[in-house]
Amino acid sequence: MKILLDTHVLLWLLSDDARLTAAMRESFLDMDNQLFFSIVSLWEMTIKISLGKLELADNWLECLQQELSSNNIHWLPIDVAHCATLETLPFHHRDPFDRMLVAQAMTETMAIMSKDCRMRDYSLTCI
Repeated sequence: MKILLDTHVLLWLLSDDARLTAAMRESFLDMDNQLFFSIVSLWEMTIKISLGKLELADNWLECLQQELSSNNIHWLPIDVAHCATLETLPFHHRDPFDRMLVAQAMTETMAIMSKDCRMRDYSLTCI
C-alpha cells in the first residue's frame, strides 16, 4: 500500500511519540508499504518554524532528509494533477496544507496516515 504521511505523523514517528497508534506503527514497519512525505508538509513546517509555532534543532532539514532516506520514505512533489484534484474537493477541511495532502493522496491512490479525523470525510483510506 502507498501511504502519505501527514506532517505531525512524521514528526511523531521520528521522535517515537506516544500519540502514534498501533495501526500507525504497524503500517510504518510493514515493509510492503511504500511511505511518502509531501513537499507540502515541508512547506508547512518551514512556515510554522518562521512563525515560532514549531521548534526544531538548527540542522533539522539535514536530519529530516537523512531520516527519510534511512527509513525509505520518498518525497512527494506537488504536481499539476494534484492541483486539479484540489480544485474539486469539498470543503470538509479548511486547512490549505491538509487539503493539498488529501488531493495528493486521492490523485496518487494513497492512504493517508493522520490523526486528523476530518481527513476521513474524504473518500480515501485513513490510518
